[in-house]
Amino acid sequence: MSLSAADWVGTAAAICSMASFTPQIVKIWRERDASSVSLRMYVVTVTGFSLWTAYGVLTGSWPVIGANAVCLTLAAVILALKWRFRDRKAA
Repeated sequence: MSLSAADWVGTAAAICSMASFTPQIVKIWRERDASSVSLRMYVVTVTGFSLWTAYGVLTGSWPVIGANAVCLTLAAVILALKWRFRDRKAA
């Protein structure tokens, strides 16, 4: 089975999307500070990835489901870290 050009582009896009959250997670964890993270932005991001994942399920598109489920998980981790490290700077 060979991949088409569209498959290669889609795979690269999914990897970039998934990898884009990792530096933020590492930074928050190392510094124990999420004050620079926009709560509203990540709420919207998590909502968007939830909707994309649902769309993938409804259309039966496993690449859409997989990529967006991973991105949803990573964005949700950032939201959880935002909650966990809230008010750390003020203390």
